[in-house]
Amino acid sequence: MRQPAFIDQSLFAGLAAQAAASPRQRQHHTFHEMEEPCHRMAVGLQPGTYIPPHRHLSADKAETLLALKGRFGLLLFDEQGVVTDKRVLQAGGDCLGVDLAPGIYHGLVVLEPDSILFECKAGPYRPVGEGEHAHWAPREGEEGAAGYQAWMVAQFA
Repeated sequence: MRQPAFIDQSLFAGLAAQAAASPRQRQHHTFHEMEEPCHRMAVGLQPGTYIPPHRHLSADKAETLLALKGRFGLLLFDEQGVVTDKRVLQAGGDCLGVDLAPGIYHGLVVLEPDSILFECKAGPYRPVGEGEHAHWAPREGEEGAAGYQAWMVAQFA
């Protein structure tokens, strides 16, 4: 039997430090086993990380994101890449998170250092696949990614 896993300031500090030391500026802490049907994780994120717009097409891949610490900018897009909604997700703020239905393009930017996000969606883990990457936005590591990320951040200036 797995022991209780506490979501506390010690976990947050460790994730923030690991994210800061990571080349991708993010670090996951999973609370689930890979074979479990519900995947739950805390994610430490720094402002330099790039999470490009994407969607999850499988009918069972609804996704819930909650700001546990810090601030995030969430952008929702239509099929052509036009922003349809944007929200600041902030721990203790007016909007703490979002529950996304499958098929909705979304992208996230980190607006405050040492931010922590809770993510929950159905397992098993599957990388973003064909038709799920936003065709109008560069993928992580591609030319133009830094410029696109800067544009995303500017939506919350």
